[in-house]
Amino acid sequence: MTRAIRIHKNGPPSVMKWEEVEIGKPKKGEVRLRQTAIGLNFIDTYFRAGLYPQPLPLILGSEGAGVVEALGGGVTGLKVGDRVAYAGGPIGSYAEQRLIPARHLIKIPKEISDQTAAAMMLKGMTARYLLRDTYRVKKGDTILVHAAAGGLGLILCQWASHLGVTVIGTVSSKQKADLAKAHGCHHLIIYTKQNFVDRVKRLTKGAGVQVVYDSIGKDTFPASLDCLQKRGLFVSFGNASGPLPPFVTGILTQKGSLYMTRPSLFDYVGTRPELEANARDLISMVKKGVVKIEINQTYALKDAARAHRDLEGRKTTGSTVLQP
Repeated sequence: MTRAIRIHKNGPPSVMKWEEVEIGKPKKGEVRLRQTAIGLNFIDTYFRAGLYPQPLPLILGSEGAGVVEALGGGVTGLKVGDRVAYAGGPIGSYAEQRLIPARHLIKIPKEISDQTAAAMMLKGMTARYLLRDTYRVKKGDTILVHAAAGGLGLILCQWASHLGVTVIGTVSSKQKADLAKAHGCHHLIIYTKQNFVDRVKRLTKGAGVQVVYDSIGKDTFPASLDCLQKRGLFVSFGNASGPLPPFVTGILTQKGSLYMTRPSLFDYVGTRPELEANARDLISMVKKGVVKIEINQTYALKDAARAHRDLEGRKTTGSTVLQP
């Protein structure tokens, strides 16, 4: 038996229960992982609330790090005692131990701690595909990053700045603005005090940005479209304020023949070569110090409900780790 955070119905953080669960032995292609650190991500709240439906009961969580304790049949390239991390695959990281397909695991180099690995995989690989695959940013581009002081926002700002991109970020407070600026964001907009569309227009001399990276959803739509240059790209990849409302696609024509995409990490790392390429780039950036993973909150795993309340209440900055 092991202990885990499990939900039996969808709802607010109070539906999360700290329970004993039976995980069994690893099947063919699986490993049993003793988890040493678990990453908290906004997508976890979507699964908890039922925005992204899953069969119940459900152990939450999409990201973690730990030590391989047992191998199922046919597993190659790993051995008992290896330090590994993952993002994606079957949900279920909010647990002291878990079973997971070996194909989702990436070995952690000694230079990266378990806590950093657990905090960087989902957000870091998301940043990588957003900047290198969804739209390949290049030196001289200007982009808008909403929630620039969040865990993913800080990674996006650092990575994009390293690539020669001018980064405009939105945040809710002066404290968060200072944090984002220290991580490569060139221009900060405190959206609680400033109109972000007007500020983007002034900063770009009316031209708009090449790309808007929007993890907020309802509260920043359709205003985000007004920040784009003609034929610019609106990347909607989160729903922190709620899902986008239905809209007529003709609005994309009216606002300058815009492009829009709704990407998911799991479609960019669906094959082992894609996963390895993405993780390799991320690990390289972290090892070189180009991307620093800011773990600004740590909670005991059993207190995951409090972590969810703080995350949804916008009381967190950077990345958050749950400690088994």
